[in-house]
Amino acid sequence: MTDVRPAPDVVRQLVRFALVGGFCALVDFGLYWLLLQAGLWEHAAKALSFIAGTTTAYFLNKRFTFADAADRGAAQAGGFAVLYTVTFFVNVGANALMLHLLPESPWRVATAWVIAQGLATTINFVLLRTVVFRAGR
Repeated sequence: MTDVRPAPDVVRQLVRFALVGGFCALVDFGLYWLLLQAGLWEHAAKALSFIAGTTTAYFLNKRFTFADAADRGAAQAGGFAVLYTVTFFVNVGANALMLHLLPESPWRVATAWVIAQGLATTINFVLLRTVVFRAGR
């Protein structure tokens, strides 16, 4: 019988990614909420908050989550930028779609944000681990 448990390295990275992600989500949602309270258009607020959360994520994931990855310099930063550009559009687009589809309620904005964030986070972990911050060969 084959052992299907994830490797300890994957579990460690997933735990660290979740901790970093939780902090970055607080940065993202906190800024999003503040910008909405300031009267900024909801899609601009989401875009700016995503950028702030993403910048925080790059530095924390590089130093904490995937510290054992091969340092590929500009290629690594470029790969991160491309990945997060794609997930930026996924995140903002999913948020806009959910705001359009969800009925009016006190939880509408938070629900849309959680769905958009969950989708982008899943994409990010898989591609950060396998492409951007892959372990040295």
